This record gives sequence, structure tokens and C-alpha cells, in this order.
Amino acid sequence: MNQLPSSLPRPPGELEELERVWRTPTGWRHLSTVNNTNIGRLYLATALLFFLLAGVLGLLIRLQLAVPGNTLLDAATYNQVFTMHGTVMMFLFAIPVVEAFAVYLLPNMLGARDLPFPRLSAYAYWAYAIGGLAFFCTLFAGLAPDGGWFMYPPLTSKAWSPGLGADFWLLGIGFIEISAIAGAIELVVGILFTRAPGMTLARMPVFAWAMLIVGLMIVFAFPAVIAGTALLELERAWDWPFFIPGRGGDPALWQHLFWFFGHPEVYIIFLPAAGLVSTMLPAIAGTPLVGRRAVIWSMAATGIVSFALWAHHMFTGGLTLFSASLVSAASMVVAVPASVQVFAWLATIWRGGVRRDAHSGRMNGSTLFMLGFLCIFALGGLTGVMVAVLPFDWQAHDSYFVVAHLHYVLVGGMLFPVFAGICYWLPLLNGHTMRERWTRWSFWLMFGGFNLGFFTMHITGLQGMPRRVYTYAPDLGWNGLNMVSTIGAFIFAAGVLLFTVEVARALCRPKQDKGNPWGAATLEWLPDEDYGARSLPHVTSEEPLWEQEGLAEQVERGAHYLPGTATGRRETIFTSLVDARPRYLLVLAGDSWWPLVAAAGTAGYFLLLTVQWTVSAWLCGLLAVGAVIAWLWQTDRVPPAASAKVSDQLILPVGERGSRGHSWWACVIMLVVDGCIFASFGFAHIHLSMQLAMCPPPGASLPGAGWTWLSSVLWIGLAGLMALACRPARLMDGAPQRGLRWLVMGALACALLAMGCDIASQVLAGLSPKRDAWSASVAVLAAYQALHAVLLALAMPYLCARSWRRHLTTASRATLNNVALICYYTAAQGVLAAWLPRVLAA
Repeated sequence: MNQLPSSLPRPPGELEELERVWRTPTGWRHLSTVNNTNIGRLYLATALLFFLLAGVLGLLIRLQLAVPGNTLLDAATYNQVFTMHGTVMMFLFAIPVVEAFAVYLLPNMLGARDLPFPRLSAYAYWAYAIGGLAFFCTLFAGLAPDGGWFMYPPLTSKAWSPGLGADFWLLGIGFIEISAIAGAIELVVGILFTRAPGMTLARMPVFAWAMLIVGLMIVFAFPAVIAGTALLELERAWDWPFFIPGRGGDPALWQHLFWFFGHPEVYIIFLPAAGLVSTMLPAIAGTPLVGRRAVIWSMAATGIVSFALWAHHMFTGGLTLFSASLVSAASMVVAVPASVQVFAWLATIWRGGVRRDAHSGRMNGSTLFMLGFLCIFALGGLTGVMVAVLPFDWQAHDSYFVVAHLHYVLVGGMLFPVFAGICYWLPLLNGHTMRERWTRWSFWLMFGGFNLGFFTMHITGLQGMPRRVYTYAPDLGWNGLNMVSTIGAFIFAAGVLLFTVEVARALCRPKQDKGNPWGAATLEWLPDEDYGARSLPHVTSEEPLWEQEGLAEQVERGAHYLPGTATGRRETIFTSLVDARPRYLLVLAGDSWWPLVAAAGTAGYFLLLTVQWTVSAWLCGLLAVGAVIAWLWQTDRVPPAASAKVSDQLILPVGERGSRGHSWWACVIMLVVDGCIFASFGFAHIHLSMQLAMCPPPGASLPGAGWTWLSSVLWIGLAGLMALACRPARLMDGAPQRGLRWLVMGALACALLAMGCDIASQVLAGLSPKRDAWSASVAVLAAYQALHAVLLALAMPYLCARSWRRHLTTASRATLNNVALICYYTAAQGVLAAWLPRVLAA
């Protein structure tokens, strides 16, 4: 770097002011924190708690199956334990733990003060923690689901699961997925637009690339399961028969929606772990990652191909041979990019060697867990190719062979890298590493116990033991194998316990300077406090701490960007998409109770609705909506200054400018999620229509064409009036903006009238969602559109209130831009929802 962004001595009091602005609240006020460092720690602790709880359930499963005819758990209790074990591991540990690593590491790794929406991160965490803990406690009240973590109908339909267990799963998992999507929006926008100046996409850390790809995968995959859970809950609560064959429904529809999420989820879990390994391994080996760009491209290829694999789980579910063959080929192809990453890691180890403990000369804990990951994941990949072969899958599909394969992929592909990451990044928390002797013991117990317990299940499965059974007869030849699996599970648990104790011991030690114990090249090892690094570095290389001499010392003395607080508030720099050039100073939201209140209201709404406390549920829902509006009103302010000096050579505008700022991109991603949910409902309607001999079915009818045309014109009117409201002349500073407010309320009137037309037309046509699945699928399209009309009924008065209070200006028009985007999307969706059933019936 030829010239530093700042070279003058720092003014007195600058550091103290920076510390004051970013200071973490103490005592009970700590619950109001939104700083990524604090939220990331809470996220990690909660995810690991759920891992331990799910592990206890797994041990109960193994105890039950240790001997034939065991009566430790009865069938009903076993089914609840089995369902909760899989659900907690997949939904409450595997996905949240990788998001936790990202929330904690990425801002410092990217050279930013924080992610762009700190309160959204806090809301995502609290919704996950409160809802997840409440969901887990259903196990102690006898209300836990018992239909398996995959919840296949008709087993989970009201006729076969009449209790509340399935409803808790459907509603509880629904808002946990919403939490994951909120986190994904935060991460995608943060990775793309809050990188340190000079950190181009080509220079971005591999872990950031992995989380960017995963964030986009979450955006496209998770809406399918949200739609599926909504359909199944509508069937259970209101008797809309989407999955009841006798009334035109199809149970296979659930499998399509669930596995469109479920198989990409395997790679949503694996890719962050691969990113962690690709970030740790160069430091451990002391050399740059071999094939860095090939690794990044292979991650992207894995993410794309994974969406073609959902029917991989449906080979025995009645697919045509042609369809199954295509999915089988895709299931084999996905192994190619994963292999590229494995060979890159092996080449890096070969070129640089591995770090050994200075005292004993043995491999350290991080190295062992990464090597264990390579071994276990490679075996899981091989069995994955085996079950992708149709004749083999037809034989092994419902056996314990698949259970073994699943655990080799998920535990090997995610858990071992996570434990390696804990060993590697633990000094960031208080400056202390783990004791290598204890870490090695915990690794060998986990590695040996895991292989003893789960490799044996391959043999058990090939000998015919079906999965999802709570006991078995003594004369089937599985007794010894099941006992070995149980012993292995307890050895593995002993390793986890030892690891947990050692982490707790390290964290209880007095805080000290973290230094850079591994000699890493990434920016999270810069000296930092609550505000991150003292100044935001100017990055000129892929390995900044290795290739930019003196960078740590320069950053620490404030010689780079934003060495203090330019506006007296929390800030970071918004940079351009590709080359990371500074665009504007992004003022960040401060600590607040509103995210916690909103999350508690959200969790209360879903959970109380499950137990049919309707009034209390709606009060919680109103509380959540009010809290969100309050936090938006606080953060969506006029910029405190027109511009600010962020270095001796650079002055930036303060706040979002134009229509392409951070909130605009977040709104775009949110609408992509929205569109994917609508597309899933549309797919359900198309799927059910294709099952019919005649569409519409006998007894059902479509609304008149006149109603459809009228509602379409009104939806288009909504978009047109909002386009007029967005003209720059209506935001002239000092103008009363009455015309803007009239146009906005006129647009809202169009939306409400259009929705009224859609509902009236279905009522007049005699469409009954309870009569058949096709009518229910038409009704759900209209109901989803009605939800958007309710959203506009909240958003557009909010926009008018901001205009009335003179908060809308040419320099602060993000609210107008974002509400307009929502209106354009709602109009387009309204037209599609009105015409799709008519086009299919033509």
C-alpha cells in the first residue's frame, strides 16, 4: 500500500468517543445489545446448547435400541424423542450454528464495524432462541411431535395425528425458518456491500464466499418448507385437504416441497463448514489455499446443482424411471465440485505441512478435527454416490444404511469443522486457547466413538434393519451390531463432554490480549474491541495480514478509514458491489429492546395460536408488529449530517443515497423470498391441477372473467399510483408533500379494492376450500395475496406518517423506495394469482 488513508496524528478524545458509542450495555440491559460480537456469542452458545440437548435425545434412542425388545421407552415416547432429535439437530443446531459463526466472524473478517442491520440480527437470534426453547419444552409436556423430523402426511394429518404435537412442529419450525431467512438477508447484504475498502470480490475471504452462497441458497430453498408447513397446518386447522387423496389432494406434494428445501439444506450446512476449513487450513499449514478460485467456483456449483436433487429422497415414492434417472445423475454430479474442494485442502496440506504443538510435537486440536472431517466426509460422500444409484437405493432406502450415510455427511461435513473452528477461534473470545492434551483426547474419543457407532449402522442396514423402529425381535441378527453402535455413541458423547468442559475452563480464565496465535492472514485477528478494529483497513491483497506489511500496527493507531465516529453514532462504510469502493457512510442502529420485544411477540403469536389461545395469540402478534414499527421509526431517520470525513483524504455522504442502498437491496432479497413462497403455492396448485381428469373438478367453478379483469386493473393501478408518488419532484425539501400522501393513500385504496374483488368473486362463484384440494389451492393463492394487502395497510400509512413528519427528503427517501418496491411486487403477484387458475383451467 503506497499511501495510507490517514497519516496525521489522531485528535485527543477520538478513541474515547468511539468506545463510548460502541460500549456494550451491562447487567440486565445486556439483553438489549445488537452488536454483532455479542449477538454472535449468544447465537453460538444457544446453538451448542441445542446440540447438547439433541445429543441427550440421541443417547436415549441408542439406549432403547441397544438390546431387542427393550422397554426403556414405549412406542409413543420413542417417536417423540426420535422426532425431536432430528428436528433439533437440523433446525435448531445445524443451520443456526453456521449463521452464528457468520454473525460473529464476518464483520471483523470483512473489515467492517458491524453488519448493516444489527437489530435484524438481534431479532433473528431472539426469535430463534425463545421459539426454539419453547418448542423443545413441548417434550416435557407430552406435546412434542411424533411424525418424524420430515413430518410426512398422511401420518401427520389430523386423522392420524389428532393431538397438538404436529401443530407445534409446523408453526414452531415456520417461524424458526423466518428467523433463518432474516439472518440470511443480513449476511448477504453485509457481505456484498460492507466490505473494507479495496476488498474486491476476488479478495474476499473464502468463508465469506461460502456464507454468501449459503445465504442465497436459504433465500431460494427455505420458502418451500414455509409454504409446505402452511399448507399442512391449513389442512389440520381448517380442513383444507391439500394432502388427502380422497378429496383431490396428494401426499407426494409435501415431499416435493419439503425436499426442495431438505436436500439443499445438506449443502447449506456443508458449505459454511467447508468455508471454515478453507479459512483455517492456510493458517494451520502456513501457506495460501491451493486453488482458491477453483474452491470458490466449486462452492457455487455445489449450491446450484443441489437444487436439482430434491427427488433424490423420493426414488421409492413413485417417480417415473426417466425422472429418477435424471435426479440420480445429478446426485452423482454434485460429488465433483465437492471433490475439487477436498483435493484443494489435501494439496494445501501437502504444500505447507500441518501445525504441531510446540511442546509435544503432536498435531493440535484444530488440525485433528479438520483431518477427521476429511476422513468422515469422504466416507459419507462415497455412500452418497451409492444411494444415488437407483437399484441400490431401492434396496437400502428405508434401512439403517441411510441413517449411517446421513450422519457421516452431516456430522463429518459440519460438526467436526465446527469443533475445529471452536478450537481455532476461541482466542477471539478472551485470548486463551484450549489445552492441546485435552483437545486431542476429546478428538480421539469423538472420532473413534463416531466411527464405531455409525459405521456399524451400514452393516445393520444392509442386513435389513429398517429405520424409524423403536424395537426389534431378538432373532434377526442385529443384537451385537446395535450394542456396538450404542457403545460407540456413548464414547462419542464422552468426547463431546470433555470438549465442553475444556471450552468452559478456557472461557473462565481472565481476559488477555488475543494476539494471532496461528499466524493467520485474515482480518478478524486484528486487535479489536466492541467497535471492531480501531480503523477500517484498506485491503490490497487476498492475504492482508501476510502481504500488507505493518497493517495491524497501522490499523491500531487509526491510520486507515473511520478511526473515530464521524457523526457521533455507530457507523460503517457502504462499499460498491465488485471493487469495494466507498460509496457512503452507513449509520447503524444502536442497542434497543425492540428486537427482543418483537421476537417474543412473534414466538408468542405462533405458540399460543398452536394451543388455540386465539385472543392472546393475536395480542402477541400486535405486540410484534408494534415493536417492529417502533424500531423502524427509530432507525429510519434523516441523516445527522450531509457528509462526513472518514479519513484525511476521503469525505463521504452520510446515509443512503438514491435507490440502490443497503435497505433497498434488503427489500429486494425479501421480495425474492416472498416470490419463492408464492411460487411454491403456485406449484402446489399446478401439481394438484395435473392430478385431475378435469380441471376444475366437478362441483368447483372459477370466478367470472369480469372480476379477474377488474382486480387486475386495480392491481396495476396500485403500481401506477406508486410510480407517480416516487417522482423526485414530490420530495422537494421543505414542500408539504400533500400530493405524495394522496397518491399513496389512493394506491392503498386500489389494493384494498382489488383484494375485495378477488375475495368477493370467489364467494360468489361458490368456491369452497373444504370441498376439494383444487379449490383449497385457489383459495390459498388469494389468501396469500390478502396477506400482502394487510402488509400494505400497515406500510403505506407508515410512509404517510414519515412524510407528514418531514422525514422524507431527497437525501432520505429509502422508506418511499422500499414501499414502492413492495407495491410493484404485490401488484404483479396479484395479477398472477388471479390469472393462474384460469389459465390452467383453459
